[in-house]
Amino acid sequence: MSAQASQPSRIRFAMLVFAFVYPLVTLGLMVLMPLTQGWPVPARTLILVPIIVGAMIWGIIPLIHTRLRHLL
Repeated sequence: MSAQASQPSRIRFAMLVFAFVYPLVTLGLMVLMPLTQGWPVPARTLILVPIIVGAMIWGIIPLIHTRLRHLL
């Protein structure tokens, strides 16, 4: 029998994603709020969410899976 590779910890993965996304969302809001003053919340969200999702798909998650894999 071959040894199975250990599965990464989902809780650690979630914590790493949180550690990257929280500051990104906070910074995004700090930049976006003055530029969209008076806009309704859904319009602001429509601007911020694609930026966050793109950063997660093409930046944060690949970084965690490659360079930070040892922390999982």
